[in-house]
Amino acid sequence: MPEFPPLHGLRFAFGTLTVLPVTVIRWDRGAARGGMLCAPVVGLVVGGCAAGVGLLLLLLGAGPLLAAVGGVAVPAALTRGLHLDGLADTADGLGSGRPAEDALRIMKQSDIGPFGVITLVFVLLAQVAALAQLYDASWARGALAAVVSAAAARLALTLAARGGVPPARPEGLGAAVAGVVPARGALGAALAVTGAAAALGALFGPYDIARTALAVVASVTVAELLLRHCIRRFGGVTGDVFGGLAETAATTALVVLALGQ
Repeated sequence: MPEFPPLHGLRFAFGTLTVLPVTVIRWDRGAARGGMLCAPVVGLVVGGCAAGVGLLLLLLGAGPLLAAVGGVAVPAALTRGLHLDGLADTADGLGSGRPAEDALRIMKQSDIGPFGVITLVFVLLAQVAALAQLYDASWARGALAAVVSAAAARLALTLAARGGVPPARPEGLGAAVAGVVPARGALGAALAVTGAAAALGALFGPYDIARTALAVVASVTVAELLLRHCIRRFGGVTGDVFGGLAETAATTALVVLALGQ
């Protein structure tokens, strides 16, 4: 019996964006389109797992800092660290100051340079610090932040895969998903994630409706600025750039949610 078409997109999304045991049976542009549109759904699952680990640690007597470390470690584990690796490689490529061809070659190397190390350190510190502050405010705010930041991170991938964004290389994951999402679909995903975040924020009061929506908007705005810079420098997107965008968006969302706590 043929599989319902949207399931191909879900398989593609979970099979390429997580380590969950999902078999991807279609690698064509149609499946990639569905997969990138479903990326925020992957974020909900990853964020839910991160929130669950954070809450479990709190129940076992851990403090907010340890719960935050667990919450940040889960997304890294569920992606095999690919997004963090992409962030580091993108930082090395941008920091090299080399022409596009040389910068792309630097990004493909297996080692991590000084720009990548420094970027990873500060990004992970910011994520843990922000999430710890939120868990210190309440377990519910910490859990909310874990889910919203993970969904916002994957929304940044959906928007980066929209039509008109070129691949920097003719091969690789970046080339497979570059330009597959129609502009209308990308806008719809952005509105859906922002609306869902605002609805979750409503559980805490009117102020949090605005704050959670702002966290999503700010995260994709900062990711968009990075995306445009990478297009100028590299000529398009790569799998590493997608990873860098996800981590940038997640960090921005967590910082915005922590402000004012």
